[in-house]
Amino acid sequence: MGQGTADAGKLNWMTTKLDAALGWARKFSIFQYPFVTACCGMEYMATACSHYDVDRFGAGFPRFSPRQADVLFVVGTISHKMAPVLKRIYDQMMEPKWAVAFGVCTCTGGFYDNYATVMGIDTIIPVDVYIPGCPPRPENVLDGLMKLQDKIQLGTLADAPTGPEGRPAELRVLHQPGAHL
Repeated sequence: MGQGTADAGKLNWMTTKLDAALGWARKFSIFQYPFVTACCGMEYMATACSHYDVDRFGAGFPRFSPRQADVLFVVGTISHKMAPVLKRIYDQMMEPKWAVAFGVCTCTGGFYDNYATVMGIDTIIPVDVYIPGCPPRPENVLDGLMKLQDKIQLGTLADAPTGPEGRPAELRVLHQPGAHL
């Protein structure tokens, strides 16, 4: 074997260790951007208080600009009129980025089965962690946060929503037949 092969093997070991160290560091520095639209926001704020201490997960200080955040917490019902705003905010975030669906309305549309409500934000943006509940209990939120930390450490990202023929979903979900915008 040539000298170049041995050097490449050493480099692979170093980059693997570096990737693991970066994943571990990212896991404990979650810069979240809360996108709160409805009643689950109260539970989100209650979970963020000192009693549950989300700061031990590195998620204690929310950002107020999507450009400074790497995790988008979507909290509450998303209407079709709000969907383009959510998509724009997600697009403004830098890579790598993750999204969390907080509450059953965000995950699936909840009990709102009508023309005005998006039936799950995964039709608009890729979702990494779903935290169901109406509202989700703080213990479920902490569990979801730990699952998100695992994904961040491994460097895995959610797949983008796709429509027919495997093309990106874009925002065509906003133009459903019979929808009044």
